Amino acid sequence: METALNGDSVEPITVHDFSEKVLEQLVHFHVMKLSGGFFLWIGSEPVLSSLALAVSSKHDAMPLSTLVLGDPSDTTPSSLAQRLTKKTKKQVFVSYNLPLTNSNLALLVENRIKKEMELHPDKF
Repeated sequence: METALNGDSVEPITVHDFSEKVLEQLVHFHVMKLSGGFFLWIGSEPVLSSLALAVSSKHDAMPLSTLVLGDPSDTTPSSLAQRLTKKTKKQVFVSYNLPLTNSNLALLVENRIKKEMELHPDKF
């Protein structure tokens, strides 16, 4: 723990990177663990074409999510952030930067994230 300027204790931001070949495409994952949540970047090239945010709600079992940046017709980032928030009970930012050419890609990517969460829960 570190101390903020106002005297409160805060967790330092930690970074975790991993990669996997998914459907013949090398996919990179970048996780920044934040105090109370995490930022997850997913892509094959260094771009930031989407950003979604999901948070738990005391009024609904399903977390609230919104797309901050990107194509509103692509629900992948928001849906993924929502499912990860439901799983972790944390605030989740997701930047999903892969083409929508194969519907199985998003499912396989999500499964790889969940596997990494099981292997390294302290990184999320």
